Parts: sequence; C-alpha cells; structure tokens
Amino acid sequence: MPGFFFSHNNMTELNRKEDCKLTEGKNHKKKQKALGADLKNYLKCMVPHIESGIKTSNSRNVTLSAEEVIQWSQSLEKLLASRSGQGVFREFLKSEFSEENIEFWLACEDYKKTKSDHLHGKAEKIYEEFVQSDAIKQINIDHQMREATAKRAQDPTHTSFDEAQKTVYILMERDSYPRFLKSKAYLNLLNQPQTNTSK
Repeated sequence: MPGFFFSHNNMTELNRKEDCKLTEGKNHKKKQKALGADLKNYLKCMVPHIESGIKTSNSRNVTLSAEEVIQWSQSLEKLLASRSGQGVFREFLKSEFSEENIEFWLACEDYKKTKSDHLHGKAEKIYEEFVQSDAIKQINIDHQMREATAKRAQDPTHTSFDEAQKTVYILMERDSYPRFLKSKAYLNLLNQPQTNTSK
C-alpha cells in the first residue's frame, strides 16, 4: 500500500503553515472584537443621551430646582451663568461634536480674571488649544479674526480674546442653544424637577 512520506523539513513547513493559520484566525477574531468595540463606542458617542437625557458632569446627587432649569430657557447668558447649566450644555455640545465652543468661552472667562504676570502663559495656551489653524479644539472663526487674535495673543492684555469670544458666543446663541432648548435632554430635565419637588 503506497504511503505518504514527508521529510522532516516538509513536516515543519506544514506545522508552520498551520500555526500561521491559527494566529491569523486569532488576529482576525481580535480585529473583529476591536472593531465591534470601536463601533459600539462610536455609536455611544453619536447617540449618547437619547433615552437617558443628559446627566450633569458633576452629578453627584445634584438636584436642580425647577426655577433654575426654567431660567436656562430665558437666555444663553442665564444658562452659562449657572454652573450646572454649563455642565449640561457642555454635554449637549459634546453630543453634537462642538464642545470646543463652550470650552473656549469658559477659558476666555477664566483668562479675564488672570493676574497680569500670568497673562502671557495663559494667552499662549488658549491660542494653541483653540485659535491656531491646526489647533486640537479649533473654534469656528474666519481667517481675519484668527490672524487678529493671534497678533493680540502675542502681546496679551485682558481683552485679547474678547472679539473671538463674542463670535463664538453668538454662534452658540444662534445655532446650538435653540437646539439645546428643543432637545430631549433639556426637556427631560425640565420635567424632572417638578417630580422631585413634589415629593
């Protein structure tokens, strides 16, 4: 009966091929798992607050009063004057991938309170983070304003970012803020305090 004879070299070659197939299979499964996790995270980011409404970022038993939540609908200024309002609005902007607007606005508010000898360092940081053309959290301002803000940031004063901050504020006021007021997240918060206060 004819038999199959494999030299030692042929056998090790076959074993290597089998090992490769096994590791390829494992790697493929790992890639599929990673892809699934990435997709899951992506979807969480895309639709993070549909059912649950937005939780305040520092929501360690923070109970919002009905009056406070209602005040947020009066103006963006009133919303941003509230610590909780800032947190809730930031979460909303995150869900729209535009949280750089409120982060820039808050950084400018902080910058205005900075002591003169610290202005230069803070101005540089704000410029690099939000204003320069390849900034990580680049704000939506036109080229002329970007250039003017860059010049002001080189020789900083307490008003160096005022114009850019005003532009970003108007952008939020006209664009994101009206959507925020109609969002499920805000409407949920509007309805929640009544149930909390009636207990």
